[in-house]
Amino acid sequence: MTQAIALATPALVLPALVASADERSQRRFLEFFAVTIRNPHTRRAYARAAGEFLGWCDARGVTSIAGVQPLHVAAWVEQLGKEVSAPTVKQRLAGVRHLFDWLVTGQVVPVNPAASVRGPAHSVRRGKTPVLAPDEARRLLDAIDVTTSAGLRDRALIGLMVYSFARIGAALAMRVEDVFVQNRRLWVRLHEKGGKRHEMPCHHNLEEYLTAYIDGCELRDQARGPLFRTIRRGTKRLSESPLPQASAFQMVRRRAVAAEIATAIGNHSFRATGITAYLKNGGTLERAATMANHASTRTTQLYDRRSDDVTLDEVERVLI
Repeated sequence: MTQAIALATPALVLPALVASADERSQRRFLEFFAVTIRNPHTRRAYARAAGEFLGWCDARGVTSIAGVQPLHVAAWVEQLGKEVSAPTVKQRLAGVRHLFDWLVTGQVVPVNPAASVRGPAHSVRRGKTPVLAPDEARRLLDAIDVTTSAGLRDRALIGLMVYSFARIGAALAMRVEDVFVQNRRLWVRLHEKGGKRHEMPCHHNLEEYLTAYIDGCELRDQARGPLFRTIRRGTKRLSESPLPQASAFQMVRRRAVAAEIATAIGNHSFRATGITAYLKNGGTLERAATMANHASTRTTQLYDRRSDDVTLDEVERVLI
């Protein structure tokens, strides 16, 4: 049974403290990742946190998973805070805390050693995601050579993130059938985090980009296939495989360099760029939150970078 669960989570390697435990403890550990977590990114992050923490404990003489104490967790958090950012520390601590909660309810350990350990204080009022100015975003889109399948795909993907505020994960999870006509306009269906389905009408530019991509790459008859795909080597045509997120990031950086954009943008930059442009042109925060599928406008405010212009104007007042 333990081997079957391990096969369901192939990227997971048992830490030494777990590997030396009995089979019931090993199974419970694996079940935490295979049963309780559906999001692959969360599973990967929590598995990394658990592996690093238990490896850290093993290197300091802890002999069993039941021997982990709150002091071990606190010391690990203290050291981690000197190496990575506060949000990363909080995320990894959350992973360890949830894991031990699961082990407690499975009667593998008597108490959760991470339950009482506080993470670092962290308050965010402004997002750190690099944002493009509207003319930079326009230059990036116009610089893409759309005489190739790769160019049509890349322009459609970037346009989708800019004009519909789509997360990269939701964009790459789309199928061809998620681009559809409703009320004589093109719409997109995004499958967001937590299993939420979010539908948006297309901006006229996005409608042009998606139509050109789907027709130019002959995707209309492949409704159940992935919308954004890798390029076959040699043929320079679309494959049947969905485009990985890491490949999308590399594509974005290549396109930015080609367009001579110095800002160190990533996949998430286009979501922030679109939201900021919308708000600058009279859009409301409440509508922006709805369009971005945010549960709270407080989250949307992190993407609002209109104050950057004011800050730059004020800095230029230092006339020396």
